Amino acid sequence: MPDPEASRWISTFLDARTAEMGAARNTQLAYGRDLSDFADWLTRRGKDFADAGRDAVEDYLVHCDAQGLSKATRARRLSAIRQLYRFAFEEGWRADNPALRLAGPGKSHSLPKTLDRDEVVRLIDAARTKGRTPADRLRNAALLELLYAAGLRVSELVSLPVVAVRGDPRMILVRGKGDKERMVPLSAPARAALSDWLSSRDAADEAGRKAGKTPSRFLFPGDGREGHMTRQHFHLMLKDIAVLAGLSPARVTPHVLRHAFATHLLAGGADLRVIQTLLGHADLATTEIYTHVLDDHLSKLVLTHHPLARKA
Repeated sequence: MPDPEASRWISTFLDARTAEMGAARNTQLAYGRDLSDFADWLTRRGKDFADAGRDAVEDYLVHCDAQGLSKATRARRLSAIRQLYRFAFEEGWRADNPALRLAGPGKSHSLPKTLDRDEVVRLIDAARTKGRTPADRLRNAALLELLYAAGLRVSELVSLPVVAVRGDPRMILVRGKGDKERMVPLSAPARAALSDWLSSRDAADEAGRKAGKTPSRFLFPGDGREGHMTRQHFHLMLKDIAVLAGLSPARVTPHVLRHAFATHLLAGGADLRVIQTLLGHADLATTEIYTHVLDDHLSKLVLTHHPLARKA
């Protein structure tokens, strides 16, 4: 079994991954087993997650190969290690990602799932109809507009303070992983949806004050201990909105909308470093994956629409 510190790294990483990406339970279990195996291997060599370098990761992959593990299993283990160290870097636990530049066994990485523009529009339109009350529907529309317009992580979205959007700002300050702050511009539709939600929210706050209730400091209040809507609540609500929009709920997560934000910006001609800043990525290499998504999209576009393209 991994030592307590390694177990803390693994559990914190997996919890964050579940909350932000809606990762499947089986995938989480596989990643947990992979990382525990790596931690045990490091322990036997007097190392741990905090001090292991690139050479240690390479040696571990050689060890996995010697065990006769398949390419798919080795690729998944490298992916788990790389993502753990990316998370550790963003959280400030490490100053580097020792697995960042390592090549996996063959083509092992998958491109991030995304949605096209029409599908995003359908989701936002569906959000306007989701909710028992007019206030719920206004809140849900604001959530979807803001998530797509700003490319926020779900944790950043649900914990946004209400003061961040007061005064109809063109840009908002977002506090991301590791308490890193960034400025993100808002689209006109997002600002309009936020204005409608604030009007409804402020009216409810005023009624609450008269009843002796203290208004929440969060843009999207919740009844839980944290005081704001939980990531889990939003994730489940988004699945319902996907169904209303006629989309498979398996294809729609908060992280998929973040991917859509990035790929649509890139397709529109935005500079990769600008997208890196907007997403709050510490390393440009993390953002570069979207160029592959765009390449794949353009290839399909040519094969589908070019008059001389061969039909399969």
